[in-house]
Amino acid sequence: MNPSGSRGYWGLRDNAAWIDLSARGKIRMTGEDRVRLLHAMTTQNIQQMAAGAGGYTFFLNAQGRILGDANVFCFEDSLLLDGEPETRQKLYEHIDRYIIADDVTVEDATERIATIAIEGPTAAAVMRALAAPLPESDYATVSWGARTVARVSSTGAGGYFVFLPTEEKAGLTAALLAAGTPEATPDDARAVRIENGLPRYGEEITERYLVQETGQLRAVHFAKGCYIGQEIVERVRSQAQIHRALHRLEIEGNAPPDAGVKLTKGDAPAGDIASAVYSPAAGKVVALAYVRIPFAEPGTELQAGAAQARVVT
Repeated sequence: MNPSGSRGYWGLRDNAAWIDLSARGKIRMTGEDRVRLLHAMTTQNIQQMAAGAGGYTFFLNAQGRILGDANVFCFEDSLLLDGEPETRQKLYEHIDRYIIADDVTVEDATERIATIAIEGPTAAAVMRALAAPLPESDYATVSWGARTVARVSSTGAGGYFVFLPTEEKAGLTAALLAAGTPEATPDDARAVRIENGLPRYGEEITERYLVQETGQLRAVHFAKGCYIGQEIVERVRSQAQIHRALHRLEIEGNAPPDAGVKLTKGDAPAGDIASAVYSPAAGKVVALAYVRIPFAEPGTELQAGAAQARVVT
């Protein structure tokens, strides 16, 4: 990235920018048993979702490790799962494998549904200028003709996803550009996401980690019934036993360390870098790292390879 930041980067931070997220997987579930099945497979309380509501959830294996994540949106006749491109096929096959005598049909709708995100502090004003309706709460959805607007953000900057027929994508992006809203590149979005401390499955979150280690407890409903991996989640919660957790770091300099670089405190191992990027706003490197609990207090000084690092809130 340009050390001074692009228009898309500053748009996400200070105003608004749009991101083409059409490669994200869109899995549509229909049938009478769709809610019951997904409720039993994920960490979120799907049974409590009314039409127009949604949430963020994890899919776990029996050992409590994270197979994938998704935004779940509930409609009158279906559920829509919006997930990372890397897990599109994996989650489709995982769900399909558990359909036995259930009245559930699973469709990979990725190719026919495009996703454009409008994110940043003034995203709502951009949407209003397009005469788009705005959902009032996080993960809620509203119809916009043949489109659906969801209040959700991929960067932690706040904003909206617009799900729309693929053939309408060019018209929406042209309208955004004509209104002066810049496009943010994947590098722009990644930088702002890491600055905001929002992990992404496939980079900071993988099958290596337990739910509590990621810090994304918004994905978990601790009072719901049984689901795959619940025993491990509950055991960790009740015993309060994790040895590492995901934290934000600031690292002096402008050269981001590679994922996997070891953190140390003196001679003691202190964790591992998960992702890092140069932040034009901070004028230094920002990172997400799994830090061992004894070294995770904000303000703790660490070494990231040869660079000085500090745990931040």
